[in-house]
Amino acid sequence: MGLPMSDPTAWTTAMNNLGMAPMGMTGQPLLPDFDPALGMMTGIPPINPMMPGLGIVPPPIPPDMPAVKEIIHCKSCTLFPPNPHLPPPATRERPPGCKTVFVGGLPENGTEQIIMEVFEQCGEVIAIRKSKKNFCHIRFAEEFMVDKALYLSGYRIRLGSSTDKKDTGRLHVDFAQARDDLYEWECKQRMLAREERHRRRLEEERFRPPSPPPVVHYSDHECSVIAEKLKDDTKFLEAIQTLLTWIERGEVNRRTANNFYSMIQSANSHIRRLVNEKAAHEKEMEEAKEKFKLALSGILVQFEQIVAVYHSASKQKAWDHFTKAQRKNISVWCKQAEEIRNIHNDELMGIRREEEMEMSDEEIEDPSEMKETEESALVSQVEALKEENDSLRWQLDAYRNEVELLKQEQGKASRDEDTTKEQQMKLLQQALQGMQKHLLKVQDEYKKREAELEKVREDKLKIETLLENLKEQQSIADEEDKERDAIDCQGNESSTSRVCVCSQEKECPAEKTLSNSPVKSEREVLLVGIISTFLHVHPFGASIEYICSYLQRLDSKICTAEVEVLMTRLQNTFRQELSGVGASLEKRWKFCGFDGLKMT
Repeated sequence: MGLPMSDPTAWTTAMNNLGMAPMGMTGQPLLPDFDPALGMMTGIPPINPMMPGLGIVPPPIPPDMPAVKEIIHCKSCTLFPPNPHLPPPATRERPPGCKTVFVGGLPENGTEQIIMEVFEQCGEVIAIRKSKKNFCHIRFAEEFMVDKALYLSGYRIRLGSSTDKKDTGRLHVDFAQARDDLYEWECKQRMLAREERHRRRLEEERFRPPSPPPVVHYSDHECSVIAEKLKDDTKFLEAIQTLLTWIERGEVNRRTANNFYSMIQSANSHIRRLVNEKAAHEKEMEEAKEKFKLALSGILVQFEQIVAVYHSASKQKAWDHFTKAQRKNISVWCKQAEEIRNIHNDELMGIRREEEMEMSDEEIEDPSEMKETEESALVSQVEALKEENDSLRWQLDAYRNEVELLKQEQGKASRDEDTTKEQQMKLLQQALQGMQKHLLKVQDEYKKREAELEKVREDKLKIETLLENLKEQQSIADEEDKERDAIDCQGNESSTSRVCVCSQEKECPAEKTLSNSPVKSEREVLLVGIISTFLHVHPFGASIEYICSYLQRLDSKICTAEVEVLMTRLQNTFRQELSGVGASLEKRWKFCGFDGLKMT
């Protein structure tokens, strides 16, 4: 930051009066032959030009070294630094564009000239507003001068050499909020925003693509040219843009309608060319897909052959003749080939799945078919586990044979080779343990798969038995429906002749005992028992609707007519009574089985 300096001569004179070497803002001396010992003010020793607070920015202080403030001597006063061990004075938040500071703790006898003398060292002072209560507001010309003024906060000021209380004070410098500062800051921000907008506009204009060439005006000659271009595939896009512009301009009228119609017809004929082109591209894409699928299937067949070679080489007949390094390489190659084969197989399955989804949605399979597929999948898994178990057993036998050979060779070998043989033995034993663990895991999985297969078979048998039971229940239900239909017919006939039947029973009870039983089926016996129990709980009787609502909870197929006919037939067990008068007349059935037993 630099101070504004319009007159270098005045700046040199002011610094000469303070006993300082005249220096510019860059630190270069304005007068190279200046002698700081020749100060114009008597009684003031020469001042270090880099002294903080006197118009020159202090040198940077290392972060680990505490800032040390020095005594500042002025013409009419002296400033003493605060205690370096005290915390720095508190300040408020800096307002935007702040150029005004608040200065408190001034001496009572301090004047504007003394304040100007102290703070003009920080920069150009525009205005000082002093109050009668020992504080003032100082407005500087630039914002960076406020930071220099804050450096004086905490200093003790003494006027001359007086020790009177009215001639001393402790300065407190803080940011102040002024409307003039805010207004100038807002004006500056608006100016910067205008400059930024102008710069962006220039950038946009520089990077803006060139405008399209102007469209020619309509004429008969231009119309014929555009009509020829519409028939050319290479110039169609340019011609259709011109045609669109002419139509939007309103060039269509009675005289030019036929010409425009012919051009629109040419544009319509171009649609066929586009459709044919799209179909050709789609055909090429389908052919490429088919080629890729065929090539991928051929690759998978070759992978299957290679994996089969590895599996056959890992069987006991051939496996025993390979060395350890050869076996290791063969196993690694087999794993890599299987992984690559599985990846390509998944890719091929994904392509087929996409084709099936494009052709049609998959139909929902029957539960029986799902069970069969699950059972076949489990059978295939069990077979695969059997094959893996056999191969592991062969590998285990091969390892055992190798261990026996190593034991025989160990007794014949020399002592120098004992250590290596022991290490090989340990490795082989570890390999054997791992193979045994793996064999146990495979056997456990085999048992689990067998248990799952048995569960599936049991579920299948249960489902078959359930189907047979459902068929039997359906046949029984059909027979019961037929019996109910017959009972309904008999109930209708008996309801018409109920009065005569009752009179005949009263006249000839002996004949009634000789006739057939009124209960004709086991179902009616159950109904009589349930109704008797229900009415025994209700000694005051119940309506036929109430009785049927209770029975329909047990069997929804029971009807009111059937129950009423059955209860009418059993007069020694159930009795119908009328209760109420007029509109409240109600028919109630009561249980009279105990009375009927005494009577019979």
